[in-house]
Amino acid sequence: MVKKGKFETLFTEEEELLSDFSRNISTKASALFYCSAFMVSSLPIWLYWRIHTIEMTPALVWFILVTLSSTYLIAFAYKNTKFILKHKIAIKREEAVTREINRKYADDKNISKKQKDEKALFKKNDVADYEATAFSIFYNNVLFLVIVVLLSFYLLKEFSTTANYIFSVGIASGLIALFSTGAQL
Repeated sequence: MVKKGKFETLFTEEEELLSDFSRNISTKASALFYCSAFMVSSLPIWLYWRIHTIEMTPALVWFILVTLSSTYLIAFAYKNTKFILKHKIAIKREEAVTREINRKYADDKNISKKQKDEKALFKKNDVADYEATAFSIFYNNVLFLVIVVLLSFYLLKEFSTTANYIFSVGIASGLIALFSTGAQL
């Protein structure tokens, strides 16, 4: 018969493992995504204020609306990209993490093979989560900024500065959100 305390511990470990494979992200990761997305969404404001010489006061409402919607779409892209990459990175890092854990606990006779495997699995998921988060932010930021620059300086240069801003940032954030829903990176 399994003791209740042991069963609950087993259940929470399995629940934690399953949560690593879900699309849900932690509050900490969500805050990181939204802060990073807000910063990168705000960068085009400087571009339009200093280079395109847009007047700040008349366009302030558009700056706020477009920046907030762009922040949401970019954070959405971060989340999707992280989910896609996490499993690919976990597969690539599995062997190295297992080797590290086996080396670390080679002399410890109190730890079983099953415990070593569990430690390796948790470590692999942590490494994959960290790398996927970092790459997701980097990849989406670069893609967003390149699309904004291309649209604002080349494709939409004939538009008024306010319309150029709205369409450049809106299209760029919409495209990276759309690209992030695909399975290939």
